[in-house]
Amino acid sequence: MKHKILELYSGIGGMHCAWKDAGLDGDIIAAIDINTVANEVYRENFPNTYQITKNIQSLTVSEINKLEVDTILMSPPYKLKECNFDYQEFLLCPSQIGVPNSRLRYYCLARKKSTKWQYKRKDEIISEPPFESKSLFPLRDIMEKTVPEAYYLNDKVLKWGKVLDICYKDSRRSCCFTKAYSHYVDGTGSVFTEKSPEFVKQCYSEANKFDIGSDEYIEKLKELNLRYFTPKEVLAIMMFPKEYIIPDVTTMKQSYRLIGNSVNVKVITELLKVLFM
Repeated sequence: MKHKILELYSGIGGMHCAWKDAGLDGDIIAAIDINTVANEVYRENFPNTYQITKNIQSLTVSEINKLEVDTILMSPPYKLKECNFDYQEFLLCPSQIGVPNSRLRYYCLARKKSTKWQYKRKDEIISEPPFESKSLFPLRDIMEKTVPEAYYLNDKVLKWGKVLDICYKDSRRSCCFTKAYSHYVDGTGSVFTEKSPEFVKQCYSEANKFDIGSDEYIEKLKELNLRYFTPKEVLAIMMFPKEYIIPDVTTMKQSYRLIGNSVNVKVITELLKVLFM
């Protein structure tokens, strides 16, 4: 069966990427999002998909029926039982399936009871992936060799060195990248250094002899050459395809906002396989 899909809150197309990666038979009939910057990025990567720029709250039943879709991605929550859907809820993290990133998210799969679903559902929220897990790959596999100076941490950020989460080439983990990455320091995502963990530990030990945030403290941390992950690297961690493009007109902060609001493609890919098994 060839599916006809409506992609709501389409953003930069994470769901679209996952559908293609899953190898399922079907087409994205329409993608809807109110964010014009996200829509430009989406259009760059999926130029043949019909796009609608509007708030989905203004989307009518008549408009959806005209599209004649049988699958909706990123559907808002509604009364599944009352609407005769079987469903399964999940709480999953990319690190559970071999991706070196913490991004715990809620997912819900739902199918009309009139359709056959091979998956054996449970009443409770499942926190273990219902598919094969793989070993975590090291960050060195996705790091760019040459990075512009703009991505290196400035003095204003280094003064908050105490709260930075630092990753290395051999790290098999990273913190969740949010839409505030590079705008706020604490809790928005990891930073990277080519230096060794031992060198970083020694450098912090010496920096902590000074007042946190002082000129001396900052100068010592400069030795670490700390930098942000580039948008291309974050996309790789979010498992977007290598050929995925962010247009040059998109600013660094816009890129981080868009990616931070997106999904981990690999997790969605595997869940789509479960939904249509």
